[in-house]
Amino acid sequence: MNSLYQTSIHSLPLLGHGKVRDNYAVGDDKILIVTTDRLSAFDVVMNEPIPGKGMVLNQMSDFWFEKLGHIVPNHLTGVAPESVVAADEVEQVKGRAVVAKRLKPIMVEAVVRGYIIGSGWKDYQDTGSICGIKLPAGLQQAEKLPEPLFTPAAKADLGEHDENISFADMESRIGAELAAKMRDVSIALYKAAADYAATRGIIIADTKFEFGLDDNGVMHLMDEVLTADSSRFWPADSYAPGMSPPSFDKQFVRDYLETLTWGKTAPAPALPADVIDKTQAKYFEAIERLTGQKLKA
Repeated sequence: MNSLYQTSIHSLPLLGHGKVRDNYAVGDDKILIVTTDRLSAFDVVMNEPIPGKGMVLNQMSDFWFEKLGHIVPNHLTGVAPESVVAADEVEQVKGRAVVAKRLKPIMVEAVVRGYIIGSGWKDYQDTGSICGIKLPAGLQQAEKLPEPLFTPAAKADLGEHDENISFADMESRIGAELAAKMRDVSIALYKAAADYAATRGIIIADTKFEFGLDDNGVMHLMDEVLTADSSRFWPADSYAPGMSPPSFDKQFVRDYLETLTWGKTAPAPALPADVIDKTQAKYFEAIERLTGQKLKA
């Protein structure tokens, strides 16, 4: 499978390169979002691509946008990406791009946690809380939480770590009404997705959503949604509290990087071929198990 580390589209104005996505202007009101095969771990972009990963993320997002469209509007326009680029650029967007509404991003990430894992588990061990929210004593690693927690994070610049903030801080940044709407919609999205994923033998441990406003101030779900990059997916058949379950995502990369004496800042260390291969296989397995369909290459 061909991999795409960085786009080179000249027929549209470049808006910028993110950790994983390259964005181009389509007129004044739309944006071409191309999901590359770059991989970011600990907020640092690795030097090697994971072939096909961008297609998995793009197609997984499209699947969820359609399934959850009744809860909140999203950024999809229905315009074919192949129709907005030059003929010799079609291969760069095929299966891995979307033409989206151009929205004003809300600079707070909406994180929903259904299980206690990752930074939340570390926080709980230290404080008995997650992001200042007090939890019952005696919870085990990876245990299901009594109710999903909404724990917002301030979006960081490229290469910097997002910062967990309190809900009160979120209210002061974007206003109480919008903060409450983001929280309620995010929890509704998570619950609907988790219920569906359970029918496919997958646990969604946690996820993050991003929202933007259109010219009329209407909140839209945007960027990516419930992908293996923005969420922790666990196979239900091997889940047990008290341990960190295997994930359908870049956990192989994270685990490898944790064995290195590396400061988790750029430049990134090289990834061995077997780590790349195992990570690719997990992404491919995730979309097949979730949607019941193989990746459309």
